[in-house]
Amino acid sequence: MIVADPNLIVYFAIRDSQSEWADAVYETDSTWVAPLLWRSEFCNALTKYMQFAGMSLEMSLLALHAAEEVINGREYKVSSPKVLELAYKSKCSAYDCEYIALAQDLGVPLVTANKQVLKAFPKMAVSLEKFAIRK
Repeated sequence: MIVADPNLIVYFAIRDSQSEWADAVYETDSTWVAPLLWRSEFCNALTKYMQFAGMSLEMSLLALHAAEEVINGREYKVSSPKVLELAYKSKCSAYDCEYIALAQDLGVPLVTANKQVLKAFPKMAVSLEKFAIRK
């Protein structure tokens, strides 16, 4: 089991240059979890693809379906005080710290492409590439 950050979910559901790494992560571990926040972040990414990259609504809905399938209802509420504490100590956003808080709560890694999170939480966060090479 891994905590999947929004970038990983986007790379998996919307095919682009990073999708190969997202697929490799999925092959290594296909049980992905996320905080409830993931849906809003994912929909925001889809909105940007529609507004700035010409993605159709139909394609966005297909990507949303793919993302929902990979998370498959494994969505968790996290402690807001814990998120604030992590954000205060790390200088990362509260959004990013929701994913770290969940990883800590479950005792599993956060797989992320976020360089700031990788630097701030080297014991919990692992890059897509490093995680995929574990197989």
